[in-house]
Amino acid sequence: MKILQAQMMVSPSKDEAIKTLEAACKQAVKVGADFLSLPEMFCCPYETANFPLYAEAEGGNVWSKCAALAKKYSIYISAGSVPEQGEAGEVYNTAYVFDRQGRQIAKHRKMHLFDIDVKGGQSFKESDTLTAGRDVTVFDTEFGPMGLCICYDFRFPELARLMVLKGAKVIFAPAAFNMTTGPAHWELMYRSQAMFNQCFAIGTAPARDLNATYHSWGHSIAVGPWGNVIAQMDEKEGYQLIELDLSETEAIRQQLPLIKHRRTDLYALEVK
Repeated sequence: MKILQAQMMVSPSKDEAIKTLEAACKQAVKVGADFLSLPEMFCCPYETANFPLYAEAEGGNVWSKCAALAKKYSIYISAGSVPEQGEAGEVYNTAYVFDRQGRQIAKHRKMHLFDIDVKGGQSFKESDTLTAGRDVTVFDTEFGPMGLCICYDFRFPELARLMVLKGAKVIFAPAAFNMTTGPAHWELMYRSQAMFNQCFAIGTAPARDLNATYHSWGHSIAVGPWGNVIAQMDEKEGYQLIELDLSETEAIRQQLPLIKHRRTDLYALEVK
């Protein structure tokens, strides 16, 4: 399975974001990718005040353009995340996945909101404008089941393990780490989650824009089930093509059977 990660510069214009997305679709086809992976909030500048302003209901303009492009270019699109207008007016940070026919096959609302205040570093509070989701998201593809979460979600080992227990061999975790958390935890988080859960972990980030108020760490990354970094970008705008052999997950789980050796007679992890 080939994945093209598109480390995009986020534009304040949704139309510009869609143009950038179509260019990425063309590149994906050119290099023979099956999946196109986009960053968190790829069409909305990452500020809490912007989320309600940019929010659209499922089936809205950005959703429709993503679905149409997936169908036009016959590729899967893991559409990073977008601000979604909920049924009762609430706003979510939502990730969609579309298949080669342009059908939505996954939807994940970020369930852990990024409310942090690091002394001498970054302060951010998503809960000022966002509502938390509630679902553990795993979806089926021609390559097998895959998990989906968003950025801060991936810091919680329970969520990654729940996705793997539901069959995920690959976890897409689009993210926008900042200049405080990125250098400290970006690679560490993706490697540790991939290693503990013996799965592939795909983290696609926005490119760094020093003219924006939020400075993304960038460094889009792909990690293998042994915890090895397959590929990692720098902070600049661009593409990264990776090829995954999903049989590696089963081979590693047989050789080092972490999942099998869990003491489920003593402890359990479940969704309430």
